[in-house]
Amino acid sequence: MKTARQKPDSVNNRKSSYSLGSIMLLALGCFFFIGCSSGSDKKAEANTGSAPTEEATPVDDGKGIGPVKEVSLGEIDPQLAENGQQLFESKCSACHRTDNTKVVGPGIAGVTERRKPEWIMNMIINPEEMTKKDPTAKKLLAEHLTQMTNQNVNEQDARALLEFFRQNDASN
Repeated sequence: MKTARQKPDSVNNRKSSYSLGSIMLLALGCFFFIGCSSGSDKKAEANTGSAPTEEATPVDDGKGIGPVKEVSLGEIDPQLAENGQQLFESKCSACHRTDNTKVVGPGIAGVTERRKPEWIMNMIINPEEMTKKDPTAKKLLAEHLTQMTNQNVNEQDARALLEFFRQNDASN
């Protein structure tokens, strides 16, 4: 026996199928809208005679994408390396180790032998753009499946980190 507050099963069933039908109709409408809008863009391009613009692919010079274009290296500066170590411990050590151990990201051991100094600094300063445009950074993202966090490191701090990496690689 049903109470006055309960709805008959036919009402509940109708409500369920109505919701499913609404969802399907909405999905179909979105598909149709997206399909039509992309076709109209192509027609507009054909009418104007202009080709779609593509972003220029940067040349892979091994220096990465970012503000650092040239780094001059000399002897390792112990004070700069110490500053870099402090930065590494405060900003980087949650995801990276100084050996080859992978935590979230790769270990940094040997990085100065594998990458140009400009690439290392650009990756530190500009990780999002690097993983979108730099082939090596794209591969690292695919391998480690985690976007490197932008720690808002400036060029001076990135240079100190580079010096710490150089010192770390020299000691191994």
